[in-house]
Amino acid sequence: MQPYGWDADREAEFAPFAGQGLLPGRVVRVDRGLCDVVTSAGTVRADTEFVVPRDPMKVVCTGDWVAVDPAGGDPRYVRTLLSRRTAFVRSTSSKRSEGQILAANVDHAIVAVPLTGDLDLGRIERFLALAWESGAQPVVVLTKADLVPDAVTLSYLVQDVETAAPGVPVFGVSAATGEGIDVLAAVAAGGTSVLLGQSGAGKSTLANALLGEDVMEVRATRDVDGKGRHTTTTRNLLALPGGGVLIDTPGLRGVGLWDAQTGVGQVFAEIEELAGKCRFQDCAHIAEPGCAVLAAVESGELPERRLDSYRKLMRENQWIVAKTDARLRAELRRDWKRKGAEGKAAMEAKRGRWA
Repeated sequence: MQPYGWDADREAEFAPFAGQGLLPGRVVRVDRGLCDVVTSAGTVRADTEFVVPRDPMKVVCTGDWVAVDPAGGDPRYVRTLLSRRTAFVRSTSSKRSEGQILAANVDHAIVAVPLTGDLDLGRIERFLALAWESGAQPVVVLTKADLVPDAVTLSYLVQDVETAAPGVPVFGVSAATGEGIDVLAAVAAGGTSVLLGQSGAGKSTLANALLGEDVMEVRATRDVDGKGRHTTTTRNLLALPGGGVLIDTPGLRGVGLWDAQTGVGQVFAEIEELAGKCRFQDCAHIAEPGCAVLAAVESGELPERRLDSYRKLMRENQWIVAKTDARLRAELRRDWKRKGAEGKAAMEAKRGRWA
């Protein structure tokens, strides 16, 4: 079990269930109420009927540690989930206020970004906000680096992403040439990593490169628009030959925030630091006097794109949280109206001074 992350703390937590004759295991795949669980006795198929909660945030997920029936049961059942140390969560695409857990007990969140088109820095910031919020260490890998014409151009692309990812390692990789795979393998060897990104980012190809064999199915991107096809349809946990385990995930079209205020703050750490120097504690950084954030934009210290992205993600996160709290939702509406009116008044005052 050690290759899958079993340690002394997990063993101590599992002790009461061991006394009941149950087996510890890690979920490597979930599919329609059933899951594959790797145990010291091998991989077993188990039913999750007894651990189906009303809260979607507590459903069995790839990466979970569980207690399952010993040999002899047919079918076997998952009897309980052990505590989660980390969880990567996004909001669902439905209109209901629900979160969806993509991976549990993750140490590194590897965001795969293809170099086959223009870099979408806003999308990268969104992924990183969720990664920081999960409790995992984010890493950005720029895939298909072999398609970049030269090393200088690649270095500029890495620098562009680094401006949107403070405190996050960023490097180029190519499964075709092997460039950067050793660096990625060293990262993945340090525990459990989840591989995230849109379809066509080359996640399954990277997974195969790390595994040293073609385990994950790979399909070519569409010639019409260069976008990927959904090859991976489930989340799979795989033990890596160099150590560590990897969770490969399906391509994500939508990456909605889910109560990720802390994560957003870490992605935009420089804006949070500047905000502490604003004249007003509740400064919205729109048109308030004494706003250190706006001053940084005007001086060129802070790119306007970063501020726009920060505002967008903060508004979205506030609205997601407010969906489950009617009082907070009403307060937010009043606050947005007040700040909008104040900003408008400040702009009109400026025009009056300029006239």
